Amino acid sequence: MSDLTHQSDQIVRAAGDALAHQRAGGRRRGNSVGMASARLKKQHLVKKVVRLFVAILAILVAAGVAGAILNGIGFYGVMLTVLAMVVAAFVLARYPRLKTPKRADLNTPDVKQLVGRTELWLEHQRDALPAPAASLVNDIGVQLDELQVQLAEVDQNHPTAAQIRKLVGEDLPEMIAGFRRIPQRLRDEQSNGTTPARQLQEGLKVIGSELDSINRQLAQGSLDDLAIRGRYLEYKYGTALDTGSGVQLGDEGPGVPLPAFDKQESKS
Repeated sequence: MSDLTHQSDQIVRAAGDALAHQRAGGRRRGNSVGMASARLKKQHLVKKVVRLFVAILAILVAAGVAGAILNGIGFYGVMLTVLAMVVAAFVLARYPRLKTPKRADLNTPDVKQLVGRTELWLEHQRDALPAPAASLVNDIGVQLDELQVQLAEVDQNHPTAAQIRKLVGEDLPEMIAGFRRIPQRLRDEQSNGTTPARQLQEGLKVIGSELDSINRQLAQGSLDDLAIRGRYLEYKYGTALDTGSGVQLGDEGPGVPLPAFDKQESKS
């Protein structure tokens, strides 16, 4: 069974390489738009690895049981076992694929889920956009990551949550989807002093500016809390030092008094 174990190790390594390839999106090897989309892909990958491990373990156990019952599975049994593991590794490394969110999936009341789904959706739209617009999408991904951190303490019924749903779940996807509906040859065609590609870039800049404004609004509450806490600590501990709990450093204090040198000099 040593050959079987060695071959199984090779299969597991090959499956790991295949999973890494799938994690990068198959043929797409671009980086994730943001941390939320990367987290969703990592969770999907972990589930694949668990399924693959369970499948290979089950095949090895079945081969061992068959060998114990039949007093060995022979050469053909070993080959069938290896073939079963290869098939399991190939299938489970490719399927199930990570489901790409559709436009309808972005209309969710949970703003934290909305951010992650939007990042994953943007990741699959980015390659079809002009390079300047794709760069702006990456910047928006960073802003969405910052937004998701702050959304942990935001009530779903807060007015800011409704603003995020409109901006991230409707306006941003509609702008990109509208651009992609334009034929390729017309995207750089001049019309009314601008082009669809330039309009997309300007629109993405506006959305980025709005996201920055929302992030600052949400952060302002934390900044105010920090300032209040700082003033409280300064009042509590600073006052304690001034009122006697601590070492007093005054002009007069305990110690051995020095002789009056000026009086001694006058007498002499």
